[in-house]
Amino acid sequence: MEENNTTFTYKYPRPAVTTDCVIFGFDGHDLMVLLIERGADPYKGMWAFPGGFLRMDETLEECALRELKEETSLQPGMVEQFHAFSSVHRDPRERVITVAFYALVKMAEVRGGDDANDARWFKVADVPPLAFDHDYILRVAMKQLRESIFFKPIGFELLGDVFSVPQLQRLYEAILGVQFDRRNFYRKIMQLGILDPVEEPVEEKSPRFFGKKKEMKEQDIDTLFLEPMTHRYSSINLEADFLQSPVHKEAGRKPQLFRFNRKKYELLKERGDFRLEW
Repeated sequence: MEENNTTFTYKYPRPAVTTDCVIFGFDGHDLMVLLIERGADPYKGMWAFPGGFLRMDETLEECALRELKEETSLQPGMVEQFHAFSSVHRDPRERVITVAFYALVKMAEVRGGDDANDARWFKVADVPPLAFDHDYILRVAMKQLRESIFFKPIGFELLGDVFSVPQLQRLYEAILGVQFDRRNFYRKIMQLGILDPVEEPVEEKSPRFFGKKKEMKEQDIDTLFLEPMTHRYSSINLEADFLQSPVHKEAGRKPQLFRFNRKKYELLKERGDFRLEW
């Protein structure tokens, strides 16, 4: 019996499929997002998320990672799908559905490639108008990020292997857009039991600073820790700046450093006990 090699086609129009990547980073003070400058129409010269059309021989995640690498040179280990966007007129070229992914990564140098003229990190608060419906995609991604941070320690992916509680607090404040009481934040985080103290001093390697260098001025210790959203420092490693400041020399002690204990977190997750409430 001959094998039927008939190729089935459908009379109904079919939309194209793309992927877009919302990549978050943290510069020690502000939540950042990675954008590319479009090198072709539509929206040539405007900023957008890295992404592109799905090939017939790849999965959505493979497409997202490929486009991210081609357009920015960034290669995260994984990305997480968070929403599909299907507004009828979201793309002026044709009917296009995009599946959006997001990831939290330690900031690294990026460069534009393929059909992207440039790739650059932007503060979330200073993002320019975006192409297509990417402004809306960013809002949905931020909502997802802010909801997730209460149920899993996603923020630890943006810090070094070793960090202090004030550094962690600055990260949470940058993501949530609020300020926490220092003592209350410390108590809530430590109650989770997922931080292991580092007994011996460890030199923390900070990522490069992607911006104009400024000289840190002397600050009162309470202002440094309680009002981190109002200052702009040159160094990503704000802890190192503080250790060299006259305020710290007068205090005479280093902040306690910690590591994230993933095993303890997985245990809490299995029991359904991980939840942060402020």
